Amino acid sequence: MIQQFLKYEQKFKALADQKRLEIMYELCQRGSTCVCDLMEAFDMTQSKLSYHLKILLDAGLIVKETKGTWSYYDLNDTEVNNLLSEELCCIFRKSDSGKRNSNCC
Repeated sequence: MIQQFLKYEQKFKALADQKRLEIMYELCQRGSTCVCDLMEAFDMTQSKLSYHLKILLDAGLIVKETKGTWSYYDLNDTEVNNLLSEELCCIFRKSDSGKRNSNCC
């Protein structure tokens, strides 16, 4: 269970920043997007944007594809769907008796 908590802790820390949420939303709208286009969309320096992208990458919330010298980022749909899944809710869901529901998920 501790490993599960650590996995979610990293993801929620990544999501606990408005700018990173905005980046994820932009990727959701655009699909695979070049760093240069993200820099323009957010009027942000490459170093600052790279900082946020690395946190999202390390948390597994986005994916990176390199084409030549360009890096393209996209939302990791599988991981985002897992994060919003019933599995996570189930960890904390209680039964009517007030104890964790072992039949959940």
